Amino acid sequence: MTGADKHRLPYRPCVGAVLFDRRGRVLVGQRVGSGGADQGWQLPQGGIDEGETPRQAVIRELAEEIGTDKAEIIGETGESLRYDLPDELIGSRWDGRYRGQEVRWFALRFTGEDDDVDLTTYKTPEFMAWKWVDLEQLPGLAVPFKRAVYERVVARFRSLAERLRSAPQ
Repeated sequence: MTGADKHRLPYRPCVGAVLFDRRGRVLVGQRVGSGGADQGWQLPQGGIDEGETPRQAVIRELAEEIGTDKAEIIGETGESLRYDLPDELIGSRWDGRYRGQEVRWFALRFTGEDDDVDLTTYKTPEFMAWKWVDLEQLPGLAVPFKRAVYERVVARFRSLAERLRSAPQ
């Protein structure tokens, strides 16, 4: 696909979850098939189904991708943040219908326990591993085409992470 063709494609509407634990850390998952231990880490995210609100979608996506919806929404970006897929991925994702994703990000407080996270509950697992990391680590873990969006997510939710870290345990 040429650059001109790519720019005619729309963005896929989707939601992303910045799931905070009680210590202000964020859950990241390692995508299935992403390679070594230091590759392929990302936040849970996915498309918005027809008739679904973004708030409903983010809770559903958590349940599908990490096996639990034990979370409450505590913040959101308000606006959607876009990223383009690299040209070589456009034909292999979403049947080549989208040039990238337009993500509405939500901050959520995890209300469960680590044992509630189960990456095998969905029919096609997205992640092969997960861990808690500091919010500031997100851009360095992201694939290059998502880094700028992750930097904006970090900036948007930094004060929330600080409040969670300083709250009594």
